[in-house]
Amino acid sequence: MYIKALTDISRAITSDLFLEDLLKLIVMVTANVTGVDICSLWLIEEVDGTPKIRLKATQAIAPEYVKDRSLDLSEGVVGYVASHSRPLIVKNVLKSKRFKEKNMARKLGLISMLSVPLQVKGEKVIGVLNCFTSETRDFSETDVNLITAVSNQAALAILNAELMVKTKVIQEELETRKIIERAKEIIMHRRRMKGDEAYRWIQKKSMDSRKSMRQIADAILISEEVYQQ
Repeated sequence: MYIKALTDISRAITSDLFLEDLLKLIVMVTANVTGVDICSLWLIEEVDGTPKIRLKATQAIAPEYVKDRSLDLSEGVVGYVASHSRPLIVKNVLKSKRFKEKNMARKLGLISMLSVPLQVKGEKVIGVLNCFTSETRDFSETDVNLITAVSNQAALAILNAELMVKTKVIQEELETRKIIERAKEIIMHRRRMKGDEAYRWIQKKSMDSRKSMRQIADAILISEEVYQQ
């Protein structure tokens, strides 16, 4: 079963899933293969320059659990696991000083948890994967190792998805620059302007029309094609 989880997440690494869908896939696969009641995934993100760890995905449907939650890296089990880069087993969350959400745990009947860092080998921790059970469970070393393997694959898939988004943004930005440059050359020729004058002309058209410079540049290129026909 763990091999299937690794395989499913490995396939996701090379897929074009959106990050939100990828995170849902990870928690669903992990919950299915481990037999836990709730699996949740938290990611570290910057909030006003301060790192926070925020709940991003869970297969749970209980409103007490799916509400938006975030913690400092110095808070709770997830904060501890993220900042110390190591797994943590809590046999009874209701008796744990570190576990912060005891009211929620009581409502949902949660007892034991295993929390492991989301981390590609040699890289920084990007988040935490939690597994909860509704009965006392002694997570074995094998459990920890296997869920850690799943979380490592998950971290790789998440980083890959983020890289794909960044790459796409960069490619779109480069393409936009090329189109604006071509439009600028057309305006330079048509209006006998210098390069900086033509650029400012396109910029002004953009501001006046409340359209992006890319839209103005596209319109210039289209009009040039029509003119050339």
